[in-house]
Amino acid sequence: MMSHLSRQEISDVQPDLEKIVVHALGTLNTNVLQIVQSSLYSGYDRRKISEKLTTLVDGKISGRLLDRMESWLVSYQNGQKMRKRHHEEGQRERESKKGRMDVVGAPKSLLHTPEVPQTPMDSQFRQPVDSSVKLTSDRIKQMMLNAQREIEERKRVLKNATSTKSLTDPSHESKESSMQKSPILPSMGNTPEDIERAQKIANLQAQIKAKLSGSLAKIMTPVSERPKPLILDSEGRTVDKSGREVNIPTLAPTLKANIRAKKREVFNEAQLSDRQAEEQSETHFYDDRINLKTPVRNKRSLRFHEPGKFQQMAEKMRMKKQLEKLQNEISQIARRTGISSATKLALIAPKQDNYSDDVPQMEWWDSVILSDDLHTLKDGKISIRDASITNLIEHPTQMKPPSEPLKPIYLPVFLTKKERKKLRRQNRREAWKEEQEKIRLGLISPPEPKLRISNLMRVLGTEAVQDPTKIESHVREQMAKRQKAHEEANAARKLTTEQKREKKIRKIKEDTSLGVCVAVYRVKDLQENLSKKFKVETNAKQLHMTGVIVLFRDCCVVVIEGGPKQQKKFKRLMLNRIKWSEDLVKNADGNQVPNNCSLVWEGTSQRRHFGEIKFKNFPMEKMAREFFQKYAVEQYWDLAYSGAVLEASEDS
Repeated sequence: MMSHLSRQEISDVQPDLEKIVVHALGTLNTNVLQIVQSSLYSGYDRRKISEKLTTLVDGKISGRLLDRMESWLVSYQNGQKMRKRHHEEGQRERESKKGRMDVVGAPKSLLHTPEVPQTPMDSQFRQPVDSSVKLTSDRIKQMMLNAQREIEERKRVLKNATSTKSLTDPSHESKESSMQKSPILPSMGNTPEDIERAQKIANLQAQIKAKLSGSLAKIMTPVSERPKPLILDSEGRTVDKSGREVNIPTLAPTLKANIRAKKREVFNEAQLSDRQAEEQSETHFYDDRINLKTPVRNKRSLRFHEPGKFQQMAEKMRMKKQLEKLQNEISQIARRTGISSATKLALIAPKQDNYSDDVPQMEWWDSVILSDDLHTLKDGKISIRDASITNLIEHPTQMKPPSEPLKPIYLPVFLTKKERKKLRRQNRREAWKEEQEKIRLGLISPPEPKLRISNLMRVLGTEAVQDPTKIESHVREQMAKRQKAHEEANAARKLTTEQKREKKIRKIKEDTSLGVCVAVYRVKDLQENLSKKFKVETNAKQLHMTGVIVLFRDCCVVVIEGGPKQQKKFKRLMLNRIKWSEDLVKNADGNQVPNNCSLVWEGTSQRRHFGEIKFKNFPMEKMAREFFQKYAVEQYWDLAYSGAVLEASEDS
């Protein structure tokens, strides 16, 4: 909505603008009022004025202010249009009266209708009829009688004026007959201006007569005394006496403010229906056993503590402190004697399988030459199948080790720099000879001479002297063409973004089909410092490595799987780049000791045991070992945890 108001108009409507600002803000803010006035002067734009108001008032208040401004602006524009229309109508009436009075020599009785005293019926015709007032039959009859009386009065006045004129002017009858035949008055000349004025007068008289006849016709139309009865069918639809459905017309708003209000009302109704549907769905799945908080906050009542409550809490705290003190003393004594470390090592030591010392009578590989089974005896001797024993030697099938590739790997031949230059020179020479042979045979056209500004005179000679400007433009065009071809060739060889990403990933990833390199690291504490924790996880993901990070008190285990180059970079991160000793952590005694990281084991495995790097937190040692046991690598945990136990015993 763009509306421009002049300075005079803004000063006239300033009280209205002040009222709008006061209603929206509660007080009169001069800065907001100045912004509103400047926006009306430069052209009202809701978005721009909203941006200016954001620094002064809240968004809801500015929206309310803009809504009031828009509604006021619409009503102000409508009022301006109505005043302008009334002004134009009054001006047209004045011009028509002036045109009738300006006719030279025309009798007043012929130029316009003689004035008669205004009757009460005239005021009824001139004033708009209020549609809200109900017209009765008596009032309609009275209006009809008044109209007929006025018509008779006007006819009589016109007749008297005509008879008076005929007595004074004997040629009036001939003039009147000529006026009925032609719109030109006899007193006027036959000039074009007089003819045009007479035509205007005749048109105005015809318009006045048509308006009078139309207003009388409206008044004389019969009006039903009673409204039509409302008939509804069984479905609630409006029907007429014959039973046909009647469509009742609805009035649609035309003003933009009313249209927006209608849209806002429809939107609010839709939101209300959606909210009711949600509430119904919620009540459908409502469980009476759940105690929900009421929307209204209940008044809190005073709650007094039971006597002796804080004394009991203090006793519990004292008992807890004494228990912790006793546990620390027992653990220190156990460390001095070495009982605790031995006990923990015994718990985490892998269980050895108890093999029987009984030696079988026969081994399983001898079952091939036995007739029945290992325990078959015949006359105190074992029955042997003689046919299975020959003088031939059976050699087992030769199998390749799993780490050996299926295809032989050939070492590439590396040339020296001198050899590479010589090979390139020979290849270019062969290509040049082939191109010259094709030109000689006429298969391809010879290339244009490679012109530059420096060799222009040497190559072209006299042609360059004859028209140097043309030759220079030709040379520059050829140079631009060569440059464009060079850039297009580079762009064609350039990798796309996806190809660059794939190339980078391909360079980082390594082939682990023949074996996977595994490394196990032990960190004293990896839970406190989030930055180091982030570095370990992010570097493992960037190197596309797999593994797991197990978080346990005094023993955090990092198992990482990947190729040799990946392991080399990750090992440098864990042992050199990250400064673990900067952080201080608590040991079992509660003392502050520096954090550390050590490599427990590194080797190769036939396959990957873990997926993408993840963190696992376990409160108990048994749960951590069961996690590794699920992936059949519980030895990783045994190695790391036993080292942590021994390190703790040495520190004590």
